[in-house]
Amino acid sequence: MTISSLRYPLCCMGGNVRYLKTVWLLLEKDILLEVKTREIFSSMLLFSLLTIVIFNFAFDLRGDKVGEYAPGILWVAFSFSGILGLNRSFVKEKEDDCLKGLMLAPVDRSAIYISKFLGNFIFILLVELLTLLFFIMIFNLTVEHTFYLLWIIFIATLGFAAIGTLFAAMSSYMKSREILMPLLFLPVVVPVILGAVESTGSILTGNGIDAASKWVSLILSFDGIFFAVSLMVFDYVIEE
Repeated sequence: MTISSLRYPLCCMGGNVRYLKTVWLLLEKDILLEVKTREIFSSMLLFSLLTIVIFNFAFDLRGDKVGEYAPGILWVAFSFSGILGLNRSFVKEKEDDCLKGLMLAPVDRSAIYISKFLGNFIFILLVELLTLLFFIMIFNLTVEHTFYLLWIIFIATLGFAAIGTLFAAMSSYMKSREILMPLLFLPVVVPVILGAVESTGSILTGNGIDAASKWVSLILSFDGIFFAVSLMVFDYVIEE
């Protein structure tokens, strides 16, 4: 084996390491900024918990009714608090033309998307887990197959954040992004939310994992589609 035959794998390995390092640095920057300001996470969590409290007064959530209403209430809270966070994810980058600086940097544009996607996913998932814990505690809800329920939330949030990050980047150039973002985003992400509501309902009402599995398959399918499409078109969206 010659040195020239090793050159290509070593270049690819070095390129992958640089790519991953770029993604990590961009993600680290977003996380440290959020830890410092607590602007996005705190507003998302407050909005989500307030939604739960409002639904508590709107419906009689006692006894067996909790399990019936819980999936819809939880995913309404998850979805709208998630949209709130997505709307804010590119705002800081637009200030002082930071986004243009990132675009001029000698990095792959997909690294910007993946770092933003991971940041949004982490923040949204943390809010969802805290909201779920609050919901279970306040209504004394008994959950069977807890780990499977967490798996449903995990994969649904993946698809939500994947396509949501693309729409957040797209709407960041619009003046009325707070209004247009939900109008454009929600019709597209309906399959993931629908699958999440149905599969969560199957777990909380005691129908079991088998009833939820077909909806989980639907969520996973759309996760793959959303991530692949978003990764392919992000470069064109961010250029506009």
